[in-house]
Amino acid sequence: MNKIFIIIRREFLTRVTKKSFILLTLLMPFIFAALVFVPLALAGIKDDKAKQVALVDKTGLYAETFQNNEAYTFIQVPDTTAEMRADDSPTEAVVYISDTLTAHPEAITIYSRREVSSDLLTLVQTQLNERLRQDKLRAYNVPELERIIEDVQAQVSIGTKKWTADGTERHSDTFVAIGAGFLFTFLIYMFVISYGAMVMQSVLEEKTGRIVELMVSSVKPFQLMMGKIIGIAFVGFLQLAIWGIMLAVILVGASLVFGQAPSMGMHLPPGTDAATLQAMQTATQPAEGSTEQLMQALIGLPYAEMGIMFVLYFIGGYLLYASFFAAAGASVSQQEDTSQFTMPLILLMMFGLYAAMYSIENTDGPLAFWASLFPLTSPIVMMVRIPFGVPLWQELLSLSLLFATALLFVWIGAKIYRVGILMYGKKPSLKEIARWIKYK
Repeated sequence: MNKIFIIIRREFLTRVTKKSFILLTLLMPFIFAALVFVPLALAGIKDDKAKQVALVDKTGLYAETFQNNEAYTFIQVPDTTAEMRADDSPTEAVVYISDTLTAHPEAITIYSRREVSSDLLTLVQTQLNERLRQDKLRAYNVPELERIIEDVQAQVSIGTKKWTADGTERHSDTFVAIGAGFLFTFLIYMFVISYGAMVMQSVLEEKTGRIVELMVSSVKPFQLMMGKIIGIAFVGFLQLAIWGIMLAVILVGASLVFGQAPSMGMHLPPGTDAATLQAMQTATQPAEGSTEQLMQALIGLPYAEMGIMFVLYFIGGYLLYASFFAAAGASVSQQEDTSQFTMPLILLMMFGLYAAMYSIENTDGPLAFWASLFPLTSPIVMMVRIPFGVPLWQELLSLSLLFATALLFVWIGAKIYRVGILMYGKKPSLKEIARWIKYK
């Protein structure tokens, strides 16, 4: 056992003192935050000068409908000209209305020298759709028709609550539960893939460098394999802990910078009545108490259960896959030969990830149930189900199957590792590897 601790210590210190590990550990949180917030910041940068859009209205009815904003200025012109088609033209686009839109909704076209930007298309559609709606309502000449339609279109606002163990009520949120479950699912998936591959790489480096021949003279192959697996697991725990702390600090700081949303001016077409204006303003305001309910939903998640299960499923899943990654590294002599052994494992994990994604809509369905019991996918799928509540017997059965399978995989992996670590020169076939397992 002392020899395993020595190998664990060697693997841990060798990797955490590498410059690449230190740089990756320190830079990755900043890279992740940059991927989120830099596009957000760049998207908020607007042109200093509004773009000019020509309006050709053959009906003479819709010129006043178009309201300028910070990005676009509408200028009414009698017709299109050759200058507008030139590359150096100051006109960004031409909105051409050829007929009355109430009778011919398709009688409008936007011309441009390149693809029409989505924000211009949305602006034109929004303003004209509201004008078309008002024109059609007025055509019916029904008193208070606008108010009647708004009253009929009123939607229900459904609140969700769940009962706690003592029978009290607590606000819940389905999307919060989905986000929390999938976060843990993605962490397990990425951790097992990344650090399982690190185990295989470590084995392969020592084998190709003939270092392993010296090591197995003083330590058993099983001890060497388990030392590598456990040592790299500690490396992963340390890296995840550092990432978690740094990301929390960075995201809090970034939210203070980007969290304050800029005030957006609402440009409404003339003639918008008070009822419509109030409805649009109400739709853009957060519901009263929504922040408090969201916090209650976050507090109401089973964090203790999720944390314990995450650790247990990570340990079981990592042991299961890392033992085979170690066996794959011991079975070959070149990096490019590992794909034939690792590809089935990666495909199984990808299947588990997709099963978790499709199980979100029905966490008690057949796919979610069986995939959370199947040992090769249970570490990934079960974490999606836990925020929604999973019977204790299912969790215990799933963990029992996972650890039993993990121990079996460790035993098989050790058998393959014991023989393969000293084999050089050729790529073994699956039949030959099966014979290695039978060796005593």
